[in-house]
Amino acid sequence: MLGRYQTPVGAWSHRTTYFWATIGATVGLSNLWSFPHLAGENGGGVFILFYLACLLVLTLPLMLTESIIGRGARHGAVLAVDELAREAQQPSRWIWGGRLSVLAGFLVLSFYAVIGGICLAYVFYAAYGRLDGASPEKLAGLLTALVQQPENYREFMGWHAFFLMLVVATSMQGVHYGLERAFRFVMPTFVLLLLGLFVFGVRHGDVQAAADFILQMRPEQVSFNSIRMALTHAFYTLSLGTGVLIVFGAYSAPTTPLKRSVLAVALMDTLIAILAGLVIYTFVFSSLPAGADPMQGFSLVFLALPESLASMPGGQFVTTAFFVTIVLAAWSSSIALLEPAVGWLQERIASPRGWSVLVVGFAAWLLGLASLLSFNAWADIRVLGGTPYRWIELVTSTFLIPIVSVLLAFFAGWALPDRLAHRLLGRSPRLARLLWHWVIRLLLPAAILYIGIHYAIQSGTSLCNAEQPRHDENEPFWCHMSDRRDDDQREERTSPEQPRPDSAPEIELPEEMPDIVPDDQSSEDRAPGANRSGSPRQANPAGVEGDPGPSDGDMLYHSV
Repeated sequence: MLGRYQTPVGAWSHRTTYFWATIGATVGLSNLWSFPHLAGENGGGVFILFYLACLLVLTLPLMLTESIIGRGARHGAVLAVDELAREAQQPSRWIWGGRLSVLAGFLVLSFYAVIGGICLAYVFYAAYGRLDGASPEKLAGLLTALVQQPENYREFMGWHAFFLMLVVATSMQGVHYGLERAFRFVMPTFVLLLLGLFVFGVRHGDVQAAADFILQMRPEQVSFNSIRMALTHAFYTLSLGTGVLIVFGAYSAPTTPLKRSVLAVALMDTLIAILAGLVIYTFVFSSLPAGADPMQGFSLVFLALPESLASMPGGQFVTTAFFVTIVLAAWSSSIALLEPAVGWLQERIASPRGWSVLVVGFAAWLLGLASLLSFNAWADIRVLGGTPYRWIELVTSTFLIPIVSVLLAFFAGWALPDRLAHRLLGRSPRLARLLWHWVIRLLLPAAILYIGIHYAIQSGTSLCNAEQPRHDENEPFWCHMSDRRDDDQREERTSPEQPRPDSAPEIELPEEMPDIVPDDQSSEDRAPGANRSGSPRQANPAGVEGDPGPSDGDMLYHSV
């Protein structure tokens, strides 16, 4: 017989576990290698303020909504939505919001574990001294050999399987003995490691340059594109739309202060991102030539950082500790992403937890091979311009996550009666309830649709391969349409009979990550360490032949 706070699949035994578990789910790889660079390139402290505003006004209401849906129904995403829809006498089709959220979380896990495998490999590379004193060329070659060389894909598969085995082994121990103990141990350890690395960086790195890059107020660098990136990152960084928060809400006791916990999670996530950025750039700026590009993503973490740490005292130990920190972040996020599918399988067919974890883990490994091989053996296999990995990532981040988020917002805001919605929300001031209700009814769906549509346009454009001959058969049809439009505009501009139009009908598509500082900025206005040459960043900063691992544009830089 279930206890007072039990769900059919488990429950937390401590009130504070929701906080630590949600921190584990939301603190991902983008906190380490994307958010600090976004802040540094888009106004520093001003960007962080815009980001916090986006969190408070838009993201937190949806985060709270998913959590209270789970706690109110005491089920995973699918049955929680179904049960509340029945109670509200709404059509059963609302259940698709829960189903799609489980699918989104599973797809994210499938390729997230591939990146986790790379991070795990680098723990051992650092521990065994393979990164000690390595030149930029050697570091680039090491990453390329692991990720992109077709003849080495079996080694890559081994690290990928090793990482997933760690995730599965933890999850098989159950909600209390596995997940709860892991989150309550791993996340404080993660924070302590970051603090220790920061203290080491203060003594041996250039912390002032890092602080200026990330925290200095530079309003002249802020544009509409900066605000859009702050909104996009705020939406994707908190594991929304993947079913994780619904499950964690179901595991929490009714006495858990969800509203305060959600706010604390968002602030803690931001503080960790800032601290991680200070740690990384403190080391990188200590050895980076004046005016050189501070880089981001794979180039920052797997090339620039090991090179900087190699010359410091205890560099081998510090590099190992840093990659252990990264693995802890990837591991905790992967444990969280596994849970919605495991819980659904337990509730759907009443399978034992051990078997459910094995089935979902094996399926995630199998699908993850499509992403893994997309970087090497299957790199030439493209459908409409994208590799299998690229399409899995695009379908998840461009369609599933925004659609699920909009469905859940509409479900809580419009489908549920006000009485039931307010009961789920709990005791709150009347003004706070009204604000929450109208944000999830109108403001939040509009913002999510904008993010999703813009991301879809941007992603579709990224599939057009500029390096291939024009009208290449592997390119999507929209690329050919764009080529014809560009040809027509070029003919109009060069035709002697027709004057050049005052405004060309062309759509500006900002890059996913800012690759160059805008041309209209003077050298004094650029961020410390920015690329002062104004030239695009090179995909291969080490200057060796071939791209050093997956390009930053192909990595899902948001922390889902």
